[in-house]
Amino acid sequence: MPLTPVEIHHQHLRRGLFGYKRGAVDALMEEISDSFATVWRERADLADRVEQLEAEVARYNEMEGLLRETLVSAERASHDMKEQARKEAELIVAEAHTESRSVTRDAASKKERLEGDLRRVQALLRSALAATEEWPGGKAPDEEDTDGGIRRIAG
Repeated sequence: MPLTPVEIHHQHLRRGLFGYKRGAVDALMEEISDSFATVWRERADLADRVEQLEAEVARYNEMEGLLRETLVSAERASHDMKEQARKEAELIVAEAHTESRSVTRDAASKKERLEGDLRRVQALLRSALAATEEWPGGKAPDEEDTDGGIRRIAG
């Protein structure tokens, strides 16, 4: 078990006749040496672990940068796609309005043509009616009386 600095500080070596006892000093020095070697190895292991952790942090920072770039790129692509969809929608709406105006113009033109045809037919019918009313006796020349009082129109 490693010695702490406080434990080393509180060690009392006995004095002998000519100074401290050699065995006690040697034992304490051996224990201090072992403790220092253990602490030195732990320090080296921790330094290695710090290097590993710093490498991981660097890798994570790099991944974070890549993720940020990817996110910005995805946001930009999303914005571009939205803008493109908006433009396409505007184009579709504009084409629909153009088609609508074209259909409306065609319908109005057809209506006017049909109304003109209707007026011509009405005018022809009125003139035909007027012509039949002008005949003497109210009969048209191509009508004939038959035995049963049935009229036949030639034609």
